[in-house]
Amino acid sequence: MRVIAGEFRSRALEAPRGIKTRPTSDRLRETLFNVLAPFLEGAVVADLYAGSGAIGIEALSRGARNVIFVEKAEPALKAIRSNLSALGIRGGYAIEARSVAIALRRMLAAGKRLNVVVLDPPYADAEEYALTLGLLGEECSELLAPDAVMVAEHEKRRELNERYGQIVRYRVLKQGDAALSFYRVEAGLTPPE
Repeated sequence: MRVIAGEFRSRALEAPRGIKTRPTSDRLRETLFNVLAPFLEGAVVADLYAGSGAIGIEALSRGARNVIFVEKAEPALKAIRSNLSALGIRGGYAIEARSVAIALRRMLAAGKRLNVVVLDPPYADAEEYALTLGLLGEECSELLAPDAVMVAEHEKRRELNERYGQIVRYRVLKQGDAALSFYRVEAGLTPPE
């Protein structure tokens, strides 16, 4: 696993040890960031279910202003910290060592505003997809900048809902056994300022 492009291009990343992880392949990450490229410069990015932190690190490498890594598994947290340290990244990020639901509510209470949200829960955990996308579309919708983009990585054979509250799916990309579902705030429905 490596950083695909930007400041840390071609640098190796460590995967979490001792837990079952399914890191996003380099090829799928490249596809994801080809789509996200116009949204990254100066963006605040949330890497939910961060695992190794590869998504958030790629975002930092490509010009994101700030990344919030959300992960609760200790082996994954160690991998994130190790990867950030190995790359010499000393700022521009925060690590939320807790569940995604709690982290989103904390960000909301702190007045955060997200431009890009990427979520990659365990494929088998359908409840996590529904919970997280539901929170983003309803209870925590004020977290989203008006032009925010949310992306969920999931199994190609599992369809996610087209709508979660005020966020709607506008694109699906499939690659191998994986799919990326892209969401945005529905036109005409802007999260409150």
